[in-house]
Amino acid sequence: MYLYRQAISYKMTFKQKIHTHYTLLVQDRIDVFRDMISGLTEDSKNDAKGSAGDKHETALSMMHIEQEKLNRKLAEVLDQKGVLEKINPEISAETISLGSLVKANGIYLYLSLALPKINMEGINIIALSPQAPLGNKLMGNKVGFTFEINGTTYLVETVE
Repeated sequence: MYLYRQAISYKMTFKQKIHTHYTLLVQDRIDVFRDMISGLTEDSKNDAKGSAGDKHETALSMMHIEQEKLNRKLAEVLDQKGVLEKINPEISAETISLGSLVKANGIYLYLSLALPKINMEGINIIALSPQAPLGNKLMGNKVGFTFEINGTTYLVETVE
């Protein structure tokens, strides 16, 4: 898989590489949650075969609660995947919208979801949700837009 990821990155634009990286990150999270849920399911089946009594019932109950938590987290990450799937990284628009890669004061912002900061080709990229205060402020604006956060004035330099 790593070689595949590396091979496709040579043919992509910077924005496509960022989008692909975040898509793979979200897919990795989905896989982890599914593995954890599967492991708990298997553990509860094995426990059910040879145990009885209050301790056993408590253990099964705890596993069930943990499974419900993991299922909720999985649902959240699947929703994130759905948002990323709506973004076409090949499209660039003059107006900032979902999927835009914005450069402001040398900082790259990817309007998609609130995801971890990444480093791509030596450049830090911050993924943020359009619903976040900064994302909301950027939405609908263009190159040349200025905004202030915590006393610092920012200028939108580029929009992809």
